[in-house]
Amino acid sequence: MNALLDVRDLVVRRGARTVLDGVSFTVAAGETVGLVGPSGCGKSTTAAAVLGLLRPDAGTVRFAGIELTKLRERELRPLRRRFQPVFQDPYGSLSPRRRIREQLAEPLRLHGPWSATEGPARIVELLELVGLDPALGERLPHELSGGQCQRVGIARALAGGPDLLVLDEPTSALDPTVRAGVLNLLMDLQDDLGIGMLFISHDTATVRHLCHRVLGLRGGRLTAEGRWDGA
Repeated sequence: MNALLDVRDLVVRRGARTVLDGVSFTVAAGETVGLVGPSGCGKSTTAAAVLGLLRPDAGTVRFAGIELTKLRERELRPLRRRFQPVFQDPYGSLSPRRRIREQLAEPLRLHGPWSATEGPARIVELLELVGLDPALGERLPHELSGGQCQRVGIARALAGGPDLLVLDEPTSALDPTVRAGVLNLLMDLQDDLGIGMLFISHDTATVRHLCHRVLGLRGGRLTAEGRWDGA
C-alpha cells in the first residue's frame, strides 16, 4: 500500500530533553495504525508533529507526498482539512456556549463553499453519519452525554472530507460500553469512507480491537511493531 502519511526519523527536543528520537512509521489510506505507550512517552508530541502543530528539530512528515515540515502556515492551512484531529476530552473540545449545529457549521464554512441550503443539509448528514439524531444539533454540549459529544467531535473532524484522522486517546474518558460503540463507529466510518487513522492510546486492548498495525513507543523511541488479522 502507498503511504498516505510517511514519518521519517522524527526528532523533537525540549531544552536538553529529547522527546522523540528517530521515530519513523507510515499510515496507508484505509489503514488504522495504533501508537501505544505509557504517559510521557511522546505519543501526543507525535500527534502534534503529524498535524503540523509543532515543527520537529529533525526528520520529515510527508502527507500524500507533500513535505509538511517545510511549509509555512499559510501554505499548510489549505491542507489541514485533509488531516484532522479528534481529541481526548469530548466536552473540552467543544465550545460550551454554542449549539452543536453551530459547531459543525464552523468547519464547513472554513473549508467552504457554504450555502444556506446545502450547509444545513450537510450538518444533518454529518450527525447521521456518526449515529446521532439530527435534532441534537439544537442542543448545547452539556445537554449531551460524553459519548454523544465525542461523536460530535468526530463529525467535526469529518466535515472537510479528510483522508486521515489523528485520534489522541479519543475513548479514554468514556465508560466501556460507550467506548465500544465509538470504536465500532470508527471502524464503520473507515469501511465506508476509506480514511486512514493514527490512533493514539495507552490501552493495548483498545488498540488491538481497532488497529491493523500497532507501534510501541517508549522514551521517545519506537520499540516494537506488530500486525494482526481481524483488528
